[in-house]
Amino acid sequence: MLGVLVALVALACGQGAEGGSDRVASAGVLRIGTEGTYAPFSYHDSATGALSGYDIDVARAVADKLGVRAEFVETPWDSIFAALESGRFDVVANQVTITPERQAKYDLSKPYAVGEGVIVTRANDNSIKSLNDLSGKITAQSVTSNWAEVARQAGAKVEAVEGFTQAITLLNQGRVDATVNDSIAVFAYLATTNDTSVKIAAKTGQRSEQAFAAGKNSGLLPELNRAITELGADGTLARISEKYLKADASGTAPQQGTAAPAPSTVKLILDNLWPMARATITATIPLTAISFVIGLVIALGVALARMSPNRLVSGVARSYISIIRGTPLLVQLFLIFYALPELGIKIDPFPAAIIAFSLNVGGYAAEVIRSAISSIPKGQWEAAQTIGMKYPTTLRRIILPQASRVAVPPLSNTLISLVKDTSLASTILVTELLRTAQVAAAPTFEFFAMYGTAAAYYWVICLALSFWQGRVERRLERYVAR
Repeated sequence: MLGVLVALVALACGQGAEGGSDRVASAGVLRIGTEGTYAPFSYHDSATGALSGYDIDVARAVADKLGVRAEFVETPWDSIFAALESGRFDVVANQVTITPERQAKYDLSKPYAVGEGVIVTRANDNSIKSLNDLSGKITAQSVTSNWAEVARQAGAKVEAVEGFTQAITLLNQGRVDATVNDSIAVFAYLATTNDTSVKIAAKTGQRSEQAFAAGKNSGLLPELNRAITELGADGTLARISEKYLKADASGTAPQQGTAAPAPSTVKLILDNLWPMARATITATIPLTAISFVIGLVIALGVALARMSPNRLVSGVARSYISIIRGTPLLVQLFLIFYALPELGIKIDPFPAAIIAFSLNVGGYAAEVIRSAISSIPKGQWEAAQTIGMKYPTTLRRIILPQASRVAVPPLSNTLISLVKDTSLASTILVTELLRTAQVAAAPTFEFFAMYGTAAAYYWVICLALSFWQGRVERRLERYVAR
């Protein structure tokens, strides 16, 4: 029986491997995971807002060769492989460097870009001249990139960042000593910004090759490799490389290009005021409102269960509150979005965020509501019973109106915290306010301007909620026993 089961599983896996390209062809779309904040490889054009970049154009060209439409799914780099494994997209196009570890776990295509590892330092720092000089130094790296391991093995202390742009920012600020990355990314940065405050101090001696990544035994490799070979032969890869990197990175080490003019900070802010406002209206505020309402319903039920004389009911409520308050919200988001697909439960980004935030609000607000109900004198319960009121009626007409006045201030704090916590939804593909700011900042490195503007939006929302809190408290004053 066990042998039959193993054989069936093996047959199913084999069919999946053979049918990968057929599945894409029948669907008519190749779903591609990419950051969208990694200029000049994957970013949003500041003028049009369209997804652009070296990897984007290569991916579109590959999709054309396959005869299908390219559909991009924007995902932060540190969770991009988790999203690939959970089936959120078919391939990753985001300067994925070919390594033995990745080859063992994923299908990696033949390279469409070639570079070499380099060490970048501040221009006035001459203390690093080789890979060995990184020992005892601090570098900024994406923790899941191969360059983080290169720096770590050289003896450096690695500070985790989300991408190359943040690493360069920390280097310019003097918070780290260096960053190790691919020469393609470094030359692209220098060509885009003409930044003279940093320099390439040394080479790591390692060649880097960037490829598409797909799930193991996906069945997509033959078609992907064929498309890349044809694009290299007809010069398409070289033309795309020259367009974004001012150099040919299709098979030879790139050379530094000329700097492109960057928009002014004021123009950048003005151009992105409406996109950020739209993200606030269409994502941040609805996500907050829906999650808070559902969370309050959960919280009321949990609070009443927590006060139940039944030990089993009370114990379940206590366990729920303990789990929610004892685990980070980010972990809860990842469990719902990235882990549940492994159990066959796949939830879209926005609903997944609502579920996570609602459960989180329910865990915290339950104790607020319970304490508010407990603050009502027991004599009022007893008085209601003497005139024949049942428990639900007493709760609805006597207790909850008074408890709501007590609960409004702490619940308002929970709501305000939820507004800010929605920024974490960007890690599970929800394009909300912070994600929009990241998209705008990526190609220009104007982090202070964009993040400052996003902070102003959050502040305005919280000010409005604080004003609303005061009005609600005054309206509920009439329910307070004198």
